[in-house]
Amino acid sequence: MALNIADLFEHAVDAAPDNPAVKIGDRVVTYAELESESNQLAHYLASQGVGEGDHVGIYAKNSIEHVVAVLAIVKIRAVNINVNYRYVENELNYLFDNAEVVALVHERTYAPLVAACAPKHARLKTFVAIPDVTDPDNDNDVSSYGGVLLADALEGQSAERDFGERSADDLHIIYTGGTTGFPKGVMWRHEDFWRVLGGGIDFYTGTPLEEYDQSKQATDPRMVTFPLSPLMHGGAQAGLLMHLFAGHLTIVEAKFDAQRTWEIIEREGVQLIFMTGDAMARPLIEEYERKAATGTPYDGSSLFAVSSSAAVFSASVKERWMAAFPNTVFTDSVGASETGFQGMGLQDKDHISTDGPVVGLGPNSVVIDDDNHVLDLATNIGAVGRLGRGGSVPLGYFKDPEKSAKTFLEIDGERYSVPGDFARIEEGHKVTLLGRGSNCINTGGEKVYPEEVEMALKAHPDVYDVLVVGVPDEKYGQSVTAVIQPRDDAGLELGELRDFLRSSLSGYKLPRAITIVDEIPRNATGKAQYPRAKELALASFAAKVATSPTGA
Repeated sequence: MALNIADLFEHAVDAAPDNPAVKIGDRVVTYAELESESNQLAHYLASQGVGEGDHVGIYAKNSIEHVVAVLAIVKIRAVNINVNYRYVENELNYLFDNAEVVALVHERTYAPLVAACAPKHARLKTFVAIPDVTDPDNDNDVSSYGGVLLADALEGQSAERDFGERSADDLHIIYTGGTTGFPKGVMWRHEDFWRVLGGGIDFYTGTPLEEYDQSKQATDPRMVTFPLSPLMHGGAQAGLLMHLFAGHLTIVEAKFDAQRTWEIIEREGVQLIFMTGDAMARPLIEEYERKAATGTPYDGSSLFAVSSSAAVFSASVKERWMAAFPNTVFTDSVGASETGFQGMGLQDKDHISTDGPVVGLGPNSVVIDDDNHVLDLATNIGAVGRLGRGGSVPLGYFKDPEKSAKTFLEIDGERYSVPGDFARIEEGHKVTLLGRGSNCINTGGEKVYPEEVEMALKAHPDVYDVLVVGVPDEKYGQSVTAVIQPRDDAGLELGELRDFLRSSLSGYKLPRAITIVDEIPRNATGKAQYPRAKELALASFAAKVATSPTGA
């Protein structure tokens, strides 16, 4: 046995096979059933030549089949590659090539896009189409590229756990948009992933766990958890695995809907939800308040803890949540695909920071100054630096040693992951998070790199020059705004620009507003002046508000 994702799941199966494991809608599978189906898929993939170290993509929304695929891949020591289901064709082609994907588990809904991409990737030969719970009757053809339906793949396959010994050094990759314009594959050893993302340490005390500590909890009273974010993101995937290792029940939904979320919390007695800042917190609390105003509020009394990560959970929205749920624990968690868990802040309704989330740093988390010195947290109160993490850190970015060298630093003989988030040191081993130091835009938990959008916009015949910036947005944390210098006498409309971009960019990357300027701010060498561009965008918005009939 090893500190391996597959082994840790199998320990929970052995401890409590009859525990409910994953539920969506009215369908629920036990740990034994999840084990059986993932073993069958693992054997099918192995029969197609997929084995140790091979990269297998999962291109799907949240579902039980998505969970089965994750487990099947690690069981045969292959490497899971998370695929953003919002990607369009050129983005998929980049990822399939960069990640060296040899097999793909995808929802049947996406068969036309897979068919368009498949001929361009010689190494990608195995395709398994799983049902889409939002479109269960979809009958897209999968045969044109050699795809098989999940039911056919599983037929006749052994449900036995007869795999070879695994290693703590097996690779687990999380693709993240980061700040490079193209997704990067963060390479984790299984043991390191477990330590910092899968519950392999006590997040409150920093005490390391032993291999069977989580599975021993599986016979205790179970917790009902509900990650609201897509499993294609590293944080939601880690939360799922952490709770599978401990025998909990995880609720999943294919898409986020505030009303349905509350109905599920009420019906299933959900105790813990994970959400992505205001993008989910705001519609949830508004729906809760709307229903309460009718005199028949949702029963959210089971909700013990609400955890937010990956995006801003603003003070004003927190206050509304805390007023509605005075006995619930609220936490802001900080971390990244490159660092794992770095710290957590328990929120107090009387001390909500308006500067940014205040979190207590977890084990091995540090603040690093501009000279790459680790700052003493006790003597540098008020200092600002980059947030980093030592100890269990990734091996680097897949096939990108240059970017790896910039993010994974060696300081005084120890390796640190320093992805670029800035923080201010506070008293009591705490920090205030100040945001990414680059120009990366975080919109509803999705990361958008401005230059990628700029290049797509510059393909429009009426765009002469453009900079893309993030501006504050109540719903999404930040919204994508394009500051555009049009060609002479050209007229540009937001709707037309968005339509133009849809074939090359995912929907969340499209500008939500445009600002027209006479000249794009650049210095003498042509380098973009992003702060000035943001000032222009904010001034334009303020002018529109001031002159609108309603003042909004």
